[in-house]
Amino acid sequence: MNATNRGHAADWGVEVVVIPDQSSSLEGLDDTITLLDRQGVAYRIDPILEPIGFGFAASLGRYLETRRRYPHAAIMMGVGNLTELTDVDSAGVNTLLVGFCQELAIGSVLTTAVINWARSSVRELDLARRLAHYAVTHHTLPKHLEPDLILLRDPRIERYGPDNLLELQRRIRDPNWRIFAEDGQIHALNNSHYFADPDPFALFERMGVTDPSHAFYLGYELMKAKTALTLGKNYRQDQALGWGFLTEPEKGRLARREQSRQADQHSSKTEHATTRTEPEDIGGNDEPEAETSA
Repeated sequence: MNATNRGHAADWGVEVVVIPDQSSSLEGLDDTITLLDRQGVAYRIDPILEPIGFGFAASLGRYLETRRRYPHAAIMMGVGNLTELTDVDSAGVNTLLVGFCQELAIGSVLTTAVINWARSSVRELDLARRLAHYAVTHHTLPKHLEPDLILLRDPRIERYGPDNLLELQRRIRDPNWRIFAEDGQIHALNNSHYFADPDPFALFERMGVTDPSHAFYLGYELMKAKTALTLGKNYRQDQALGWGFLTEPEKGRLARREQSRQADQHSSKTEHATTRTEPEDIGGNDEPEAETSA
């Protein structure tokens, strides 16, 4: 609502959003608010966040000025003008804007989740508001508090180091491959070999695996390891890479084998428990064939 329609506000019976007459300034905002206060109409103020290159910095200043003029008024921010219109993953942008909102007591945001890089904005904002609220109210840095917002890279990279990997390989007594990813290389160890290479294809060739199912499994794990090296994430064999709140739990190879084994046992028991009996032909009584389960 602004000068173009504020005369109808009292007739609608709803809370309204007050915007300036011109998005590049606060022109008309005070007049609209004065009228709504006089008429008893509930409202929240949106000074309008502008995209980068179209007055973004100045628009943040208008939020600061609005809060100065109206220290107790409800204010909202349309964050989609940044998340949808900037070539960057939305989680960091949403978190930064929510921090700004928390410090100014801006109590509501308007978001969209249309473009693919911003499709999880609602969940991001929910996590970010909790993080920002805790940081501001406890006067502490918003660090090491909300791991679910760290999506692309892990906070810390764990390393075994070359000496520990060599010692591990020396102690292995079976031919099963152990995969590690650190120092820019993928490491593959078993009781006979220790190979390291940054290229998963080259490494796989050296491993000499011929069994199709095992080759598929190792290819899957090697690609996870390569992804971890590329992005700076921790790789753990048979575990999902960490993607914050986007992480999908992964069922490892051994767990899948056990599930398959149990399913086969259950199927076998069911098959043997179900028997087919032929009724006796007594006195010419032709009963239909009956199926009985033990």
